[in-house]
Amino acid sequence: MITIEQHLALYRIMARIRAFEEAAEQASLGGVAVFGAVAAAGGAQVRGPLHLSTGQEAVAAGVCFWLEPDDYITSTHRGHGHTLAKGTEVNAMMAELFGRATGSNGGKGGSMHIADPRMGVLGANGIVAAGIPIAVGAAHAIKIQDGNQIVACFFGDGAINRGPFLEGLNWAKVYHLPVLFVCEDNQYAATTRSALMTGGRGVGARAKSIGIDAITVDGNDVIEVAHAAKEMTSRIRAKQGPQFLHAITYRLKGHVSVDQAGYRDPEERELALLRDPLGVAEAQMTRQGIDCTSLEAIRALAAAEIAAALAVAQAAPYPKPEEAYCQVQDCGAGSWY
Repeated sequence: MITIEQHLALYRIMARIRAFEEAAEQASLGGVAVFGAVAAAGGAQVRGPLHLSTGQEAVAAGVCFWLEPDDYITSTHRGHGHTLAKGTEVNAMMAELFGRATGSNGGKGGSMHIADPRMGVLGANGIVAAGIPIAVGAAHAIKIQDGNQIVACFFGDGAINRGPFLEGLNWAKVYHLPVLFVCEDNQYAATTRSALMTGGRGVGARAKSIGIDAITVDGNDVIEVAHAAKEMTSRIRAKQGPQFLHAITYRLKGHVSVDQAGYRDPEERELALLRDPLGVAEAQMTRQGIDCTSLEAIRALAAAEIAAALAVAQAAPYPKPEEAYCQVQDCGAGSWY
């Protein structure tokens, strides 16, 4: 049972993720004046590919809600939501997107490779499915050390057709590892409908064929995600082995921030908007007696926090040129870790 207080907490996480993604999107397109923090500066302030998780907030919130600070996650190139939900500080995250020295990775990871080892965020990853063996390796290390942590491994539906998917699940099953596999199924592998490129009975069936328990949920309903994630993380902590969560959601934006998603039927997106995770949660809570003004205040607080983070990021210094080769391979004494 998810209490109303927990529902509100989950909504706060989703509101922060949405505000962050909207701000980052504007900064990548040439300005952030719309957020009242800084004026447009004649070009994009966040450089390089920016993969937004707008519309997928319920998955990150519902899973990470049950993780402890010393638990671990691995993420994807679309990893801002996971990183925020796990607890990475928002100013450090925004500064990392801006390539500033105060970023969580010293401005050298950027959006697609953001990490925060202090919070157990082992990193986003630009290679599809590459986070799976990293998660499995971390879980195996936990087992060897007789630890109590678990690993949540996020990946998209495009990853299930990659080799590391089978290898990772098989290894986790054979060695009874403490890992929760989370397939964040937004129904598109970049610009291609994943269903067109996936044989057999789909995601959950592949996990079950290896002997891993799998549950499919509505990934736009944070309560449904949270219920399943709570049950599955409890099983893992009880030493019942790896679990698999298949969350069906929808990416409201294009593959990257400049992608207009012309390959999708506009009506498809309009229908998806009716199942916006924040809207679904708002409808649920208003039926439970939560006043709309309370939800509006949560969104306003999130927007103000992100606006402040934008200002901090833009004012932060860039990494020093002489430190270009520091913290790249052997971190040593100069590590941000």
